Amino acid sequence: MSKILNKQEFDKANKFGQGAFNAGFAQYFNKESYLNPLSDFKNGELPLFNVTFEPGCRNNYHIHHAKKGGGQVLICTAGSGWYQEEGEDAVSLEEGSVVVIPANVKHWHGAKKDSWFSHIAIEVPGEETSTEWCEPVSDEEYESL
Repeated sequence: MSKILNKQEFDKANKFGQGAFNAGFAQYFNKESYLNPLSDFKNGELPLFNVTFEPGCRNNYHIHHAKKGGGQVLICTAGSGWYQEEGEDAVSLEEGSVVVIPANVKHWHGAKKDSWFSHIAIEVPGEETSTEWCEPVSDEEYESL
């Protein structure tokens, strides 16, 4: 396992950098997260972001909608986290884990309660894409993992 609770140790492992506080999406996270853009997505490059979660931080359930194509890919780079699709068992994420999330699948992801966690998020191009943010993951649901 690659659980990392010590922030200095995590910063050494987080090769793609923590980035800035994720203010634009803070309302969809239960704790602090950070966003480091890895591509020039504003000028048409494939959107790549290193997302860092403090221990216990997770995002709300959400859906990456697309008429065609779309979805998201997560490449886990440091620490230890969770990924869960609605109605399915949670999957433990460690450095090197890759998750391919099809379009239109309700899911959440975030850090384990005892580890910092980072993943590269890749927004898969598609037609008529959008993200729908849904309800938070309950504390009861998260604590049961």
